[in-house]
Amino acid sequence: GGAGEIGMNLSLYGTAGKWLMVDCGVTFGDDSTPGVDIIMPDISFIANNVDDLLGMVITHGHEDHIGAIQYLWPQLKCAVYTTPFTAELIRSKLGYVDLERTVRIIQPKDGKFEIGPFKGEFIPVTHSIPEARMLALTTKHGTVLHTGDWKFDPDPIVGPPSDTERLKQLGGEGLMAVVGDSTNALVPGTSGSERGVQNEFIRLFGEIKQRVVVTCFASNIARLKSIAVAAQRNGRYITLAGRSLWRNAEIAEECGYLPEFNDFLSENEAMLSPRDKIVIVTTGCQGEPRAALCRIAVDDHPEIDLDAGDTVIFSSRDIPGNEKAIARLQNNLIARGLKILTPDDHPVHVSGHPAQEELTQLYQWTRPRLVLPVHGETRHQQEHARIAQECQVPHTLIPEDGQIIRLGPGVHEVVTEVQHGRWGLDGKVLRRIGEGASKDRKKMSHSGAAVVTVVMDAKGKVVRDPQVSLMGLTDSNAETAISENLAALAHDAIEAMPKSTRIDDAAVRHAVALAVRRHINEVYGKKPVTDVHIVRV
Repeated sequence: GGAGEIGMNLSLYGTAGKWLMVDCGVTFGDDSTPGVDIIMPDISFIANNVDDLLGMVITHGHEDHIGAIQYLWPQLKCAVYTTPFTAELIRSKLGYVDLERTVRIIQPKDGKFEIGPFKGEFIPVTHSIPEARMLALTTKHGTVLHTGDWKFDPDPIVGPPSDTERLKQLGGEGLMAVVGDSTNALVPGTSGSERGVQNEFIRLFGEIKQRVVVTCFASNIARLKSIAVAAQRNGRYITLAGRSLWRNAEIAEECGYLPEFNDFLSENEAMLSPRDKIVIVTTGCQGEPRAALCRIAVDDHPEIDLDAGDTVIFSSRDIPGNEKAIARLQNNLIARGLKILTPDDHPVHVSGHPAQEELTQLYQWTRPRLVLPVHGETRHQQEHARIAQECQVPHTLIPEDGQIIRLGPGVHEVVTEVQHGRWGLDGKVLRRIGEGASKDRKKMSHSGAAVVTVVMDAKGKVVRDPQVSLMGLTDSNAETAISENLAALAHDAIEAMPKSTRIDDAAVRHAVALAVRRHINEVYGKKPVTDVHIVRV
């Protein structure tokens, strides 16, 4: 996962017959995956070779890097190596296993560890969450730098600056390859500093006279820190709306990154306070229908109710594919008399990913022999490869999910391809996206469904009129007439069959389904999922 797409990051590194997994993330469903909100990589290949899996290394705590662990770990049951803050986030998800044996802490001051034939080193980098790390993996064949998510923020709000000196050292030692973040490869310049966002919040919170609401990603602890500092500077108090925000903020406080958490108000306390003294931080910046801000927008939140004149600040970028949902949310807020501010209006967001100048700087320092752009769509990967080539990197290769690629020794190349794809969490069940129930549900969402019940005797005679039920095809006042018409067509289709084939249930199902679907297509222009039940008496 994570190659040719943004999200769902999961990579495998192999040597001497052993494997190491790096990250285990999710992406989120959309209109094309009805009933499926969470999507993760198909891990059949490594699950079938689990005895050779030495562990899982997690670079940082964002959902697209850790969100699949709680669903996939039971198939793997391997050790998980990560930093203290990320470990606490994982522990909050894996409450049902022996966590002391499962999660192995790599302390920030050291960062080095060994797992079988792999020597690992965590290199601190700045990002929008504490303890983001690049991973240098060394075997007898050389060293590969897996960047994870990163940026070069010269003045970070949370944690130390990126360890640029160690990156320069790696370049001097010789790097076999960099497997790198491509998210902002199309963005010129640099990604900007979180300090600038904090300064803008300080200014805005002083100018806005009513209640302030800021929506951002629940995992963006640096942003939450900026909001807390800006609120304090302007004599405002903070409350949080959204369980994930409360959980992540509490973990950040326990790890020493957010001492301001102890002064946060409950939602109820905030609603009883003067409007000009409150900042509410909410989930829902991507228009997620069950998130706090969407519930607030339709007056469905149990605690928080906004008033006309309040201001909502969107402190995030729009993830591709979420534009319509975000627009609906913003329209609902505006309809209630609320003011909207976005990054298009004010510098209230900076990305956590490297823009073009930062990518250039990385390759000038590390000088790898090969670059594999990941964590981006094809257009991002290709631009990332172009930047690497301009930095005199000798070789680039754009990977795709499922490919096994030889990095060394010898010539780098795609060796083969293994089973891959997507699994979706459908309620409590993992299903393969695009097959079976997932495929049928998608088709039903576009074309509806028809169910035909036929009662026949053992000799193939229809003993009762067929019954037809339609779903998602017609209004209720017209359903009876069309159902009766389809029932007659089903009966005629059976009568037209040779008597010798009427005793074959499969042949009857095919004939009835063909007749029903053909007529529905003629009338409605739809080809519904059609299910024929045969009852023999």
